[in-house]
Amino acid sequence: MLKKSLVFMLFAVLSASAFAVQAKTVEIEGKNSLRFSEEAISAKPGEEITIKLTNNSKLPAAAMAHNWVLLKADADAQKIDEAAAKAKSNDYIPSDMSDQIIAHTGLVGGGESDTVTFKAPTEPGEYTYICTFPGHFAAGMKGTLTVK
Repeated sequence: MLKKSLVFMLFAVLSASAFAVQAKTVEIEGKNSLRFSEEAISAKPGEEITIKLTNNSKLPAAAMAHNWVLLKADADAQKIDEAAAKAKSNDYIPSDMSDQIIAHTGLVGGGESDTVTFKAPTEPGEYTYICTFPGHFAAGMKGTLTVK
């Protein structure tokens, strides 16, 4: 009986460990063309997601840095982008609008990468993600996380 209990406990621990490792990882490249390599991501409600943003640019960071900013469903991407232009000291993340941001990476220059792990919203819908480096969102650097 003790042997069966130990085997069951070991199986339960290993199963839980395997489940915990199954977080979704999405690798995204910020391109010189002012686009994300992945402009559509799907997730289940509450799913844990890791975004790895890489900037493979050869341009200096002052000219071509990127970040990845996931907005709440009702957030105004244009207003956040406009406020971000004034937030250089905070890697172009407007701290006064943090209540409209679900998750974000840091700013990455050429050859750099950063990751952020978060839980997808529990409410199904479409959530916009943008790059808030000045001019990038206006040029089309955005995408959609669809939660379903």
